[in-house]
Amino acid sequence: MSASDTHRTVETVWRMEAPKLIAGLARLTRDIGRAEELAQDALVAALKQWPEEGVPRNPAAWLMQVAKHRALDAVRHEAMARRKQEELGRDLDEEGPAMPDLDAALDDEVGDDLLRLIFTACHPVLSQEARLALTLRLLGGLTTEEIARAFLVPEPTMAQRLVRAKKTLSEAKVPYEVPSGPELGERLASVLEVVYLIFNEGYAATSGQDWVRPELCEEALRLGRILAARAPGEPEVHGLIALMELQASRLRARIGPDGEPILLLDQNRARWDQLLIRRGLAALERAQQLAGATPGPYLLQAALAACHARARTADETDWSRIAALYGVLARVTPSPVVELNRAVAVSMAEGPAAGLELVEALAAEPALKRYHLLPSVRGDLLSKLGRHREAAEAFEQAVALTGNVKERALMAERAATARAAAG
Repeated sequence: MSASDTHRTVETVWRMEAPKLIAGLARLTRDIGRAEELAQDALVAALKQWPEEGVPRNPAAWLMQVAKHRALDAVRHEAMARRKQEELGRDLDEEGPAMPDLDAALDDEVGDDLLRLIFTACHPVLSQEARLALTLRLLGGLTTEEIARAFLVPEPTMAQRLVRAKKTLSEAKVPYEVPSGPELGERLASVLEVVYLIFNEGYAATSGQDWVRPELCEEALRLGRILAARAPGEPEVHGLIALMELQASRLRARIGPDGEPILLLDQNRARWDQLLIRRGLAALERAQQLAGATPGPYLLQAALAACHARARTADETDWSRIAALYGVLARVTPSPVVELNRAVAVSMAEGPAAGLELVEALAAEPALKRYHLLPSVRGDLLSKLGRHREAAEAFEQAVALTGNVKERALMAERAATARAAAG
């Protein structure tokens, strides 16, 4: 195997095993920053030794063994320094503090380590942007450069953000554990929010050159599956998995040959991934069984996505059911964005005039002032009503508010079409 092949193998193994390695080390050290440093030491050792000695038969075990030795050396060094400081002048043969059984600690089954790591990385003591970055770093295995590129910030800025996040967790003495009791529900909501924000940034990028970033969707799905495996009795976990699987099934159909956006009703449904749809519907059924009569927001959004997944053509979509589901969702989690989506569903079920009435009522919502989809939806409904000049103005407003290059081009094209139709 050539050196370049070996380096690619190291990178692949690292991407797959880093979260488990960091999780196990964090359980031992109770310090995420320290755990990541130890894991990085193991990676550096692999990059140095594997090209010379060959890839070991069990690369993951090799990395864990090296990290374990690094951790043991560090603890011994700290224990020795502590003894010297505390026992200066005492008999050096006096028994010092007991050494922890690192072999047993690190050789235990991974168990809930990954779940602990997710809950720690998504702790509410961190800002939302810090939670996103740290989760992608520790559990997604992305490099600082990759995360910076995903969120369109300079690499040094992202590096500082990650350092601050780990320092904040350390200073706040955030326990490395899965919370219990009432705190679990609150903390789980934070975790699910982070995972879904990562997915959404991949599904419909808020800025940049690409409208979709499948690699972010894949990372979010992987994190969601870890959660589902470790928290099988939580309906909202399965609801989020269902929602992401069903939405991810459309990724190939969402863009054209040049990366241009293709809207839902114009998509070639033959390109939808049927395996992901089946998995999504199965996860939805599981969530519904667990939730009973009290569906949560992710379950309801998954049920909405399922309406589209079950329709063989756009004309077969059950828009009345979708509008009703949005009504339930608006009661569970009141939001102007949910109301905007309900307006779209109402327009499809009852006609554009009914939808436009609801959209106009949202015009004064402060939360939607900079939301490009409000004028975009308004422009679409005005076009359907033949009010092309107003539609063009609405699409032009959407252009000014859109951060994504591909989506901006689509809005500009729709504005031009409306202008032409207005004469």
